Amino acid sequence: MRHLRLAAALLLVVLLPLAVSAADGKAAPAPAKAKAPAAPPPAPPNITASMAKGGCKAFAALVAASPDALSTFQSAADGGVTAFCPTDDAMRAFMPTYKNLTADGKASLLLFHAVPVYYSLRSLKSNNGVMNTLATDGSAKNFNFTVQNEGDKVTIKTDASDGVARIKDTVYDKDPIAIYAVDTVLEPVELFEPAESPAPAPAPVADAPKASKSKKASHRHVADAPGPAGDDAPPADQRKSSKKNDAAAGASCLRWLAALPVAVAVAAALA
Repeated sequence: MRHLRLAAALLLVVLLPLAVSAADGKAAPAPAKAKAPAAPPPAPPNITASMAKGGCKAFAALVAASPDALSTFQSAADGGVTAFCPTDDAMRAFMPTYKNLTADGKASLLLFHAVPVYYSLRSLKSNNGVMNTLATDGSAKNFNFTVQNEGDKVTIKTDASDGVARIKDTVYDKDPIAIYAVDTVLEPVELFEPAESPAPAPAPVADAPKASKSKKASHRHVADAPGPAGDDAPPADQRKSSKKNDAAAGASCLRWLAALPVAVAVAAALA
């Protein structure tokens, strides 16, 4: 009997609210649903995979093979990073040089190809100047390069190269990560000899002063003076007199020869 009364009481407790709701013409409220948890933010893209898809497979493989470089790239991706990956053609020509670097040198070279700030291509064009890289380590290791515009192209200049690297394509660009393909490997001056400065142009040679009239006169051709006569030759004036005497003697002889026939004829007539 006691159990029956307890069951009736429980049934009354359950049914009474329903009866009251029915009397008011309202249905009992459904229990509130719990809010679904917020979706986690999307994970940053795999930097090396993005590089490989954009034509930088060789560079991406080198980053993946370097624990120091890979961990630095991945940690920088959370706060913002802009990477400049050399194309496969550029890396193919550079590989003999890369293989001669030490392990630290290889890691520094790879990290030299990124800056710890997100830059869209438009912001790169408006933020020319010297930039630190992921390889920069205080004042001990500068490892910086200069970004500058060349027409509508963005170029990168290092002190170890005569030329510049040019951005060819945008591989990935979504804040906080940007990746650009460049046509040349960036060479830091901390690992390679600095490029030789071009030799200054020679100074213009001043025109030689014009010679004065007096100097010009001194350059006129002077006829050679007659050489000295031999030791036995008579003086010039004696040579002239002897020529006159010889001429007179010759004329006298001619006159005697002309008169000789006349003298012979006169002698024959007188005989």
